[in-house]
Parts: sequence; C-alpha cells; structure tokens
Amino acid sequence: MAEQTDYVGTLFDEVNNPNKVTVAFTMGVKALEAGHSATIMLMVDAVHLAKPGKVDELDIGAPFMPVKDLQEAFLKNGGKIVVCKACMIHNGVEDNEIDERFQIISAEEVVPLLMNAQGTLQLT
Repeated sequence: MAEQTDYVGTLFDEVNNPNKVTVAFTMGVKALEAGHSATIMLMVDAVHLAKPGKVDELDIGAPFMPVKDLQEAFLKNGGKIVVCKACMIHNGVEDNEIDERFQIISAEEVVPLLMNAQGTLQLT
C-alpha cells in the first residue's frame, strides 16, 4: 500500500520528453526542500523510467539539474517513487526490471494517493 504523502507528481512520459521528466523531478525535490513529504508516480509510458539507469543521460541544461542528480537527491531526501502495476503490464515492463528503491502500486492505490495529497502536479 502506498503511503500518504503531501505532494504527488504524476508523470506519464519517458525519455522522449525530457522536459516533463526534468520538471517532475525538479518539483519533487522542491517539495522536499520545502519540508513536505513527496511522491513521484510513474504511469503510462513513464513506467520505463523505473528501470535502473534509464534517466542517466537526461539533461536539458541550465537552469535545471540532470535528471539522474535530481532522482538521487529526491530519494536521498526521503522522496518516494511509485510505479503503476497496470501500466507496467500494458507496457511490457516486468517487476524484476524495476529499481529496487521504487514501489509498485496497484491501480486501486492511485486514487487514494492523489485524493489524500495536499497538492498534485500532473505531467501528461
């Protein structure tokens, strides 16, 4: 079961849209820096980002940090990354391909996660 969190950023895109990926992780880091708990939810095509090393080459340049650095800062500072199981199945991503630091959640957990958050950002 996904934990309740203050902020949820939902990401639908993967490496083909580095701007949205960068913004999702930047806002997650900013939420943590402001003292909020934060979760980034990977849905639709973004489930591919849950594979280790997938974000390593994403860097859109200043004033933004590279996504690898953002992801590490997010996790180091207590952020949670959750991955939609139904989206994984639809996109052919197996459980054993997912970064072990991430949590796989069911479709039934998505709505309560969003509804219980104080704020959300949907990057679709």
